[in-house]
Amino acid sequence: MAAPPLRVITAADIATALTFPALVETLRDAFRRDITVPLRHHHTVPQPGRGSATLLLMPAWSAGEPAERFLGCKIVTVFPDNAAANQPSLHGSYLLMSGATGAPLALMDAAALTAWRTGAASALASTYLAREDAAHLVMIGAGALAPHLVRAHAAVRPIKRVTLWNRTRSRAIAAAFGLTVSGIDVTVAEADDLESAVAEADIVCCATLASAPLVRGRWLRPGTHVDLVGGFTPKMREADDDAVKRARIYVDTRAGALKEAGDVVIPLRRKVIAKADIRGDLFELCRGTAKGRTTDKQITLFKSVGTAIEDLAAAILVWRGSDRN
Repeated sequence: MAAPPLRVITAADIATALTFPALVETLRDAFRRDITVPLRHHHTVPQPGRGSATLLLMPAWSAGEPAERFLGCKIVTVFPDNAAANQPSLHGSYLLMSGATGAPLALMDAAALTAWRTGAASALASTYLAREDAAHLVMIGAGALAPHLVRAHAAVRPIKRVTLWNRTRSRAIAAAFGLTVSGIDVTVAEADDLESAVAEADIVCCATLASAPLVRGRWLRPGTHVDLVGGFTPKMREADDDAVKRARIYVDTRAGALKEAGDVVIPLRRKVIAKADIRGDLFELCRGTAKGRTTDKQITLFKSVGTAIEDLAAAILVWRGSDRN
């Protein structure tokens, strides 16, 4: 029997196939299942007369019956010198294959898939860590991830008010307008003063490229949940030592956070916290081997750096959903 033709799935197709409630539950199931995730591959690609480029390969595969076995790999190229030619520095695709035969099934827009799964991972963590009555979300950063994070949190908690803050206020205004016209059923506003906004928040979500902390622990009121998404290197930070010290700390994966998350790596190196202060990761939360929030007064903090488990689970859901459309 011939293999089915390779399906090309665009960002618009992904948006049609996914909803955040369904994707959150898909990720919850994935973190409970037997999915293999090797370390991501980093390859330097020399560019004569220019700075080197990087090829990133992020594979994962699932076990089970043949019809339930999938193999996937996110392929990302980073060519920093492209910016000088006014071209994107980063490109990515996701290749989904049969885990039983290796046959390619779909080639997907990796940027869109990543944005969806990143928002859903934060929302999944919120189902364990944010108060059930959390109604005010402060979104720090107005980049491409911001609307996905807002919509994802609103899918799992009764968010009625969203406050946006960005270093460049015009971008916060543009993001607020985009959320408003998208039809999301919340009140959206921009903040000039980050401290006062955070002090009133039930959930503080941060998706920036900051190298110095933006969220201060002294601003956090009891019961706040902090969701740190942006930092992805050991030198990047979005929250200060006081925030980390005051909070119950959780991560998406221990291996990733202890290697790549500056918000965890730096306080550990300074002995502000110890490894034992990381209360759990998404595997443990989803499998019930770690407790999440236990009182309404606790400050909780979730740090994600991303994992190929999320990409594979989202890609399978997209592939199945696009097959029905």
